[in-house]
Amino acid sequence: MIIILKSGCSAEQAKEFAASLQKKYGVQVNIWFGTQSTVLGLIGDTSSIDIDSIAAQDCVESVKRVQEPYKKANRKFHPDDTVITLPSGQKIGDGSIALIAGPCSVESSEQICEVAERVKKAGAQFLRGGAFKPRTSPYSFQGLRAEGLDLLAEAKKKTGLPIVTEIMSEKYIDLFLEKGVDVIQVGARNMQNFELLKQLGRINKPILLKRGLSNTIEELLMSAEYIMSGGNEQVILCERGIRTFETYTRNTLDISAVPVLKRLSHLPVIVDPSHASGISWLVEPLALAAVAAGADGLIIEVHNDPKHALSDGAQSLTPDQFDHTAARVKAAAKALGRAVE
Repeated sequence: MIIILKSGCSAEQAKEFAASLQKKYGVQVNIWFGTQSTVLGLIGDTSSIDIDSIAAQDCVESVKRVQEPYKKANRKFHPDDTVITLPSGQKIGDGSIALIAGPCSVESSEQICEVAERVKKAGAQFLRGGAFKPRTSPYSFQGLRAEGLDLLAEAKKKTGLPIVTEIMSEKYIDLFLEKGVDVIQVGARNMQNFELLKQLGRINKPILLKRGLSNTIEELLMSAEYIMSGGNEQVILCERGIRTFETYTRNTLDISAVPVLKRLSHLPVIVDPSHASGISWLVEPLALAAVAAGADGLIIEVHNDPKHALSDGAQSLTPDQFDHTAARVKAAAKALGRAVE
């Protein structure tokens, strides 16, 4: 249930009203102070609450019941867009296009530092790189693990780019925090690892949550709800393609998910055209489509030697190719009245 208060209602009155609702009905009440209105979000069993009685209060503008199971991620509870701001100043969700780029796997100091310098020069504001790698085959390269985190930290020190890397288990959370990971990525295979999501909800760190291979939009939002219900509301949603009957591409990019997610939720939405296609020449057109659809950012795989990459070389751009793609993304954003900063 959401309660929209009248514009003349002060912050103190809103807090007092929220406290009275919490005490009387035993529900959790979240207050959102927006630019146009103040919204109270009631979470819990609201079936016994008389809407007419609430609506009759002097400070209440309107009352609505919310049918969707996700509450904290729901735009009805939080009409304004959420903007994720890192301590270093980079933002995701402020209207500009955030560029996150780097190799699928961290392989060496030379590799990650070279790629970091090149993607920064092209306009990327974040460095991505896998230290822990989920692979279909147990015999494939699994990542450098803790050493990979150290190499990412080295590249961050050289370039100033905040790092984005994937976590595989809740047992690594302390290690990720200790190594200075700026944005923790939850991959598609762990989107419904609910114990991991619960633990990530207890830390103060942005979480990039990828949509699962065969998951619905509502299931993605419910996974975000797991994180947010724990207290961490810094969630970034990522559309990375879903599994369909089509076999030409690695996955099928659900471009419609971008405006749908932006309508249903206040959380930032980014797109991964690399995993969506699995083909390097498709990355640029899909990236441009994502910008046109309203995505808040892109996460793109870039490798200095894709032919010899230890993972996902076929979908990785070379630094020169990324230069071209980044330039076209900037041009598309500008045409749409947006920026890549």
